[in-house]
Amino acid sequence: MKKRTVILILIIGAVMSVNAFFRMSVFGRMPSGARLKRIKKSPNYRDGAFQNQSFTPDLTEGATYYTVMKEFALGDKKGQKPETRIPSHKTDLLQLDPKENVLVWFGHSSYFIQIDGKKILMDPVLSGNASPLSFTTKAFEGTDQYTVDDFPEIDYLFISHDHYDHLDFKTILKLKSKVKTVITGLGTGEHLEYWGYDPNIIIEKDWNETIDLGGGFWVNTTPARHFSGRSIKRNQALWTSFVLKTPSQNLFLGGDSGYDKHFAEIGAKFGPFDLAILENGQYNKSWKHIHLMPHEILQAAKDLKTKRLFPVHSAKFALANHRWDEPLNKIVENNKTENLNLITPMIGEKVDLNDPNQKFTEWWKSVK
Repeated sequence: MKKRTVILILIIGAVMSVNAFFRMSVFGRMPSGARLKRIKKSPNYRDGAFQNQSFTPDLTEGATYYTVMKEFALGDKKGQKPETRIPSHKTDLLQLDPKENVLVWFGHSSYFIQIDGKKILMDPVLSGNASPLSFTTKAFEGTDQYTVDDFPEIDYLFISHDHYDHLDFKTILKLKSKVKTVITGLGTGEHLEYWGYDPNIIIEKDWNETIDLGGGFWVNTTPARHFSGRSIKRNQALWTSFVLKTPSQNLFLGGDSGYDKHFAEIGAKFGPFDLAILENGQYNKSWKHIHLMPHEILQAAKDLKTKRLFPVHSAKFALANHRWDEPLNKIVENNKTENLNLITPMIGEKVDLNDPNQKFTEWWKSVK
C-alpha cells in the first residue's frame, strides 16, 4: 500500500473518530427547527451566535490561547487542589420542615432552596466531575456528599447555561423523574429534550422576560456576561441570570458572569434583594471579562443592592490556576472595608433564609 494511501486512511479514520466522539449524548444537541427560528429572532442573537451586551472577547487583550494553555499545563499547581478532605454537613432534604425557608449548597454553583413551600434546584453537578470525560476535572474529595436520591421532588430546576460545571449530563438524567418544571435560557432546552425531558415542562426565555409561576412566584430572566457551548461551536444557547421573587423574599440567582453594567441595571429595576448569589472563583486575568475578578464581586453585590451575599463557584473544581481557597480568603479580606453581610456555609450546611444574623465559620481554613 502506498504511503499516501496509508496517510489518507489515517486522516479519514481520525476525522470519523472525532465526529463519533462529538456525537456522544453528553455533548447535547444544537438547536434546530422552531427553537432555532425563535433564537434567530432574539435581539441578543447576531452573526450566528448569542452576544453579550458589551463587547466581550474570549480572552483579555494581550492573552492568547497558547499562553493560557501553557499556564494551565505548566503553571504552579501548588494549592490548586486541597491536600485533605473538604468538610461538609449532610442536611436531610427529604425531612425538611415544609415551613422552613432554607438554602443548602453542594459546592461550586449547585444549591437547593426551599422557600414559601416550593423546592428549587440550581445548576446541579453531582457526578463527580465537570467534563465530558469522567477522568478529568474531578471534584475535590469530600464535596460529593449528595446524590439525586437525596432530593425530594423539585418544583423548579434552574439552569443558568450549558457548560459542564453547570449542566451535568449524568445528574440531569437521574433527576428527570423528580423535576416538575425547568427554567433556562433560549437554546438550552434542546439539550434537555435530546436527553428525554418532556418539552412541555421546559420554560426557555430570552433576557428581560417575565415568568408568572403562580402563587406569588415570579421569575425574570436577566443578562449575564459570559458564553456557552458544550463542543466546538459556541454561543448557540443563552447564558442567563435570574431574579426570583417569592411571596416573602427577593433573590438574585447569578450564574456565571463577568462584571458589567447589567448588575447596576438589575439592582435598579428589581432590587433591593434579600440575597444575591454570585460567582466567586475560577477567575484569571486572561479571561477577566467572563468571570468576576476578586475585586469586582463586592461591587457587583452593591450594584444589586443586596442585603446578603453568598459567593459560589468555588471549593469543588479546579478550573483556574489560583489556590482552591483563594476566592474565599480574598472575599473575606476585601469585605473588611465593605462590611457586607457575607454568608459562607460549608457544603450541606443549612442556611436560614429568614435569619440575616446567622453566623458562619471560616471552615476552609482548617483544610490544607
